Amino acid sequence: MRNKLLAFVRQQKMVKPGDTVICAVSGGADSMALLWAMYQLKDQLGISLEAAHFNHNLRGAESDRDEAFVREFCKTHGIACYVGRGEVISGEKGLEAAAREARYGFLQSLPGIIATAHTADDNAETMLMHLVRGTGLKGLGGITPKTDRLIRPMLTVTRQEIVAFLASQNISYVTDSSNETDDFLRNRIRHHVMPLLKQENPSLAENLSATAMSLRQDEAALDRLAEPTCDVETLLHLPPAIQSRALTKLLLSWGVPEPEAGHIELLRKLLYSESPSAGGDFPGNIRIARQYGKLVKLEGEAELPEAVLQNPGITHIPQWGVCIICTDIMGNGGGWKVHAKGTLVLRSRREGDVMVLPGGKKSLKKLFIDRKIPVSQRSRVPVIADEGGVVGVVGIGPSRDRLENANVCIKIETSAEADE
Repeated sequence: MRNKLLAFVRQQKMVKPGDTVICAVSGGADSMALLWAMYQLKDQLGISLEAAHFNHNLRGAESDRDEAFVREFCKTHGIACYVGRGEVISGEKGLEAAAREARYGFLQSLPGIIATAHTADDNAETMLMHLVRGTGLKGLGGITPKTDRLIRPMLTVTRQEIVAFLASQNISYVTDSSNETDDFLRNRIRHHVMPLLKQENPSLAENLSATAMSLRQDEAALDRLAEPTCDVETLLHLPPAIQSRALTKLLLSWGVPEPEAGHIELLRKLLYSESPSAGGDFPGNIRIARQYGKLVKLEGEAELPEAVLQNPGITHIPQWGVCIICTDIMGNGGGWKVHAKGTLVLRSRREGDVMVLPGGKKSLKKLFIDRKIPVSQRSRVPVIADEGGVVGVVGIGPSRDRLENANVCIKIETSAEADE
């Protein structure tokens, strides 16, 4: 077992001389085998070795027994040992996930490289769990050999080899009673599914773990080919395997936490939607829309405030970035010469707004769609209106039905032009 562990550590380049490795030790067989094997190999690897134990306080006196056992073993062999304690409360993902989060939070707070005792059997069980729940290539890749400061040196070692190693070294260990129950999916797979499959192939754990390693390499190769892009046409022409990974990266870049298959499928539907402005809601209060040829993350800008225009007079409206000058129609300056019906205001488009164009009457919604104005920007297109409805739209022009019997000239300048 020790030689397999050493070969895997070197193959995966998990440590280098001078590193401090902290073994996460529960006191169970797997973690005790990891600690003892690394203790024997520390000089050969050129590393300093320490241990860490987290007491979840979930099993009363048994939890305290495990902590005392680890403390005593480390003291006997001169291994520095960090101990953490916590009160674990079950969250949305269940007690097991809450315990894992608390444990890893403690481990990540420690200096050095953290080594955990995940085995080939653990890797095989993880693959089967992902299959049961539904997964892709990433899930079939099982447990990652190393990420950042976290390493898993025993992924090629089976549980049977661990028990034999501990017996040969006369190393004792404790048993976690919660591992004997069928309360968790992993335990049910371990107790009932794995034994049946091992009857068909005694090397099941090793074979599945090796397959997971191979699939993880395939996943990494495909992932390198996927570049996130907002361009709809580019995404539509990608092979499905690359497209899904590009969409995943896009969601991550926009702050969607842990994109799942359902989120990828929703984003894919936007790509293929017949609507040029389809949208969808994603975790993290994020809304993403297709705006013609692009996917965009909507910022959710509120409508800008309505402003009453001085008539006659000059109205500076910095929020809108414009200055509106209303004068008598007898002036020589340019602008819209229109018929105003009461107080003039500058505002966002409203439901039911229409204006008359050379081709007839058209709603502002349809007009903005025709002009390919993105949904997220439509509330920021300035509309001049009065008591009779829309007078005109800045950047498009006045409504044709307001050109007769003109009583005001409206000149529109940007704030920059007004300041010149």
